[in-house]
Amino acid sequence: MTEFTTTKHSTPVIKLNQPDDSHKFKSLPAPVGNYPYHLSLTDKVPAVSDQKIVFQMVGDTGSVRNPAFQREVAEEMITQFNEAKSPEDKPLFLFHLGDVVYHHGEAERYYDQFFNPYRNYPAPVFAIAGNHDTDVNAESKTPYQSLDAFKQVFCSAHEHIVPFSNDVKWKSNTQPNTYWTLITPLANIVGLHSNVPKFGIITNEQRAWFIEELKRAGSERPAKAIIICIHHAPYSADINHGSSLAMINFLETAFNETGVKPDIVFSGHVHNYQRFSKTYSDGKEVPFIVAGSGGFDELHAIARVDDERFTNQSEVFKNVKLMNYCDNRHGFLKIAIEKINDQLILSGQYFSLPHKKGEIKEPASLDDEFSLVIK
Repeated sequence: MTEFTTTKHSTPVIKLNQPDDSHKFKSLPAPVGNYPYHLSLTDKVPAVSDQKIVFQMVGDTGSVRNPAFQREVAEEMITQFNEAKSPEDKPLFLFHLGDVVYHHGEAERYYDQFFNPYRNYPAPVFAIAGNHDTDVNAESKTPYQSLDAFKQVFCSAHEHIVPFSNDVKWKSNTQPNTYWTLITPLANIVGLHSNVPKFGIITNEQRAWFIEELKRAGSERPAKAIIICIHHAPYSADINHGSSLAMINFLETAFNETGVKPDIVFSGHVHNYQRFSKTYSDGKEVPFIVAGSGGFDELHAIARVDDERFTNQSEVFKNVKLMNYCDNRHGFLKIAIEKINDQLILSGQYFSLPHKKGEIKEPASLDDEFSLVIK
């Protein structure tokens, strides 16, 4: 883990003078399932404990110029699964935070950037779509609509072999919509779709659904944690994107309207690892975690305080602090939710990978860990 210095920001930043690219917004495809777009984990993993669940998370795994990075991350996650100390410690699934493929969402991108590197992953893979998954290549020889390929892989009405998975024979997942909730015994995992523009756009229809999901999930706490997954990072201190004011406004107005705050928020989009903590006026602390270091070859550094392209002067950053980060190595998260002494504890570990040198493969490093009590 990179040490904090006085030369880099320890708060979120805004990247100044950014053009409006809202014209890149793509209309969402029709849902394949019924409202309110729930999928039960027990439909995919029948033997789920109501005492402990473990899963992995990763974002921005696609890679064009250097596929070795995404392959190493996938291999390390598989190793972690195979070397788990007990059956209860084996990850039940992988939750992908978006940008499965680059730079557009054509079906032909999926074999090299997803099916092949994840051919041996031993558990189900769930996903929200990133901006690159959603975007359309206007120069594609085979015309297609936004999210056509993503839907065939992750959002099909019935499980089947994906026709463009080639020799891997990957079976599709059955997520009911591009925004949806994974229902588990110990958590409601709400997946949002933030579209193509650089800082994200959420439709009014999706917002109305999200309001109802927050209310429902809030009624089940503290028996279940509330986890929000959204591709575009609300808070970031990186030099490529910076924070998304649009996503901050979307989330915070929904929290205020419902009176329900999540226990944790996960994002991708930014190609590094960052863990922020936001302290609300009622004393609740919510981690906002960026985990977009899953394989894309270009990693994003934390902005320097003397870089005039960025500012941290914004009221929305009040009481938001960067707690830890890793901006120079790829990696992934392992999340556990467990009942301990009548309390529900959510804990996380971030593992980073030193890239292979010659024939010697160094093990992943535990670079950050955190824990919170669900209240």
